[in-house]
Amino acid sequence: MLFQFPWPGANAEPRLSNFLKKYRRSANADADTHRRRTRLRRFIGYYRPHLPILFADLGSAVLIAATAIALPLCANYLTTRIFEHPDASDAIAHIVATGGLMLGLLGLQLLAIFIVDYQGHMMGARIEATVRKELFDHCQKLSFSFYDRSRVGQLMSRITNDSLWIGELFHHGPEDIAIGFLKFAGAMAVLWYIDPVLAGMVAILIPFAILHALRANGRMNRALLVSKERIADVNERVEDALAGIRVVKAFTNEALEAERFDRENQRFVESRRAGYRAEAMSWIGGEAFAQIAIIVVVTGGAVRLMSGDLALPGMLTALLCVAVLVDPMQRLANFVRLWQEGYTGFSRAMDLLDIAPDIVDRPDAIEMAPPEGNVRFENVTFRYGEGLPPVLDGLSLDIEAGEFVALVGASGVGKSTICALIPRFYEADEGAVTVDGTDIRRVTLASLRRHIGIVQQDVYLFAGTVAENLRYGRPDATHEEIVAAAKAANAHDFITALPNGYDTDIGQRGVRLSGGQKQRLTIARTFLKDPAILIFDEATSALDNESERAVHEALLELAKGRTTIVIAHRLSTVRHADRILVLTPDGIGEEGTHEDLMAADGLYAALHREHGRI
Repeated sequence: MLFQFPWPGANAEPRLSNFLKKYRRSANADADTHRRRTRLRRFIGYYRPHLPILFADLGSAVLIAATAIALPLCANYLTTRIFEHPDASDAIAHIVATGGLMLGLLGLQLLAIFIVDYQGHMMGARIEATVRKELFDHCQKLSFSFYDRSRVGQLMSRITNDSLWIGELFHHGPEDIAIGFLKFAGAMAVLWYIDPVLAGMVAILIPFAILHALRANGRMNRALLVSKERIADVNERVEDALAGIRVVKAFTNEALEAERFDRENQRFVESRRAGYRAEAMSWIGGEAFAQIAIIVVVTGGAVRLMSGDLALPGMLTALLCVAVLVDPMQRLANFVRLWQEGYTGFSRAMDLLDIAPDIVDRPDAIEMAPPEGNVRFENVTFRYGEGLPPVLDGLSLDIEAGEFVALVGASGVGKSTICALIPRFYEADEGAVTVDGTDIRRVTLASLRRHIGIVQQDVYLFAGTVAENLRYGRPDATHEEIVAAAKAANAHDFITALPNGYDTDIGQRGVRLSGGQKQRLTIARTFLKDPAILIFDEATSALDNESERAVHEALLELAKGRTTIVIAHRLSTVRHADRILVLTPDGIGEEGTHEDLMAADGLYAALHREHGRI
């Protein structure tokens, strides 16, 4: 038969299974090949903005290689001239002239080395900065769902540690290849010109050196990939422990954190062991080739010299050529190390850049005009991951412009989810969320979020001054506008009491302020933004009565004339709501004012009696 289908007969199923496995392996191999080629094109593409410097770098590399080869030729000319023309005055004149030429070549070589080392390093640093900026900008675009499953320490390692090696590779890679290849080819050409037999003896060693380098290259690649993952784990451990240092000290767990760090640190050291072993073997191979080549030239040249097939000047020149060959081998070993360090980091960076944000603007997205603030959920279903149960299942909800709505209910019923869907921090799986009748997926993310102010439960202030944190709400705000926002948020008095007023440094995450002060600063920051829709995840349960009262007064002032959605935890906030929504796992269980719901004696009243809070 010319063709047999895989399914007839008793062995049909195994044949079909094997066929599918081979097909999948082939498809995966094709995908890997395509990815490698794409990555290589992207790698080369980073040189495009720096072509003048790259060409100057490569031109200088050619000059370095050319002068390195010219010096043995000058030495050959001198020694030959001396042996052929024993007249002292004539020989000295040639020696002086050739010495001057050699000094001139050395000057050119030093200038070329300066260009390669200085301008080349600057080119690498600029490309490194470009990659680092792309990574940072891309991380800013990634959705909340990405950060739900990612670790900050790992991301920091890719942006910082990996980028350093990328810069080194972009600088040293082209010059090491150019100088190494030209020096090697030039030295071999001169050696072949001097004595083809000696050149052939050295050439026999080359395949063994290349094979050794390739094997060491594979081992280094695997080891370096593991070590980069391990150093990312170390960074993650450090970031986690230092960010939570107050918790660590409160529980006197310094020894526990030290033990955890030491464990990750030792895992990193062990991962480096294999890399250094492979690097050492690669270096040994290069050194072995150089020394064996010298031994071959010395012994072989001595035999050729004794037999009269090689003159003494040729012997000396051959030795100088072998000395030149040492540098290309060292550069090859260095390039192998740099390639593994740099390209592994580059691949990890590209892996991150290849992650597409879950939520992006549609191609036809429009700018949202300043909204009135009508918010509507139309049969919205949402789950936090495939296969997980829905948090919201067919939820429908209307909030009028300027309405003050409080969301209450047990943990996990979707209060925070509703608030996160409005600014499109997450995307609804089914249904639609609209603002003033416009599906929020039809407008740009920036214009949507520009009109939404969020005061989160987890208050986050940046390291810097009070003014810098307030101006985060509107970077172009004047000092007068900042002061007005602080006064509206009941924050001006405590700010002016600080050592430097609005110029007081508040420390990392505002550690030098109380909880109520931090909350009022975030409200003032939102005042500056002046949003049409306000989302407030109330977090006043840990505040003293005075701070809570100040925060509530600031919140009520901020809520005037805005659509306000509050995740309420305290009765004092709920009392001011125009409407209270009691959420349950099945949706909205009750809605109404505080008085109406208490009179109904249903879910809301039960929550109030049971917990003493909402």
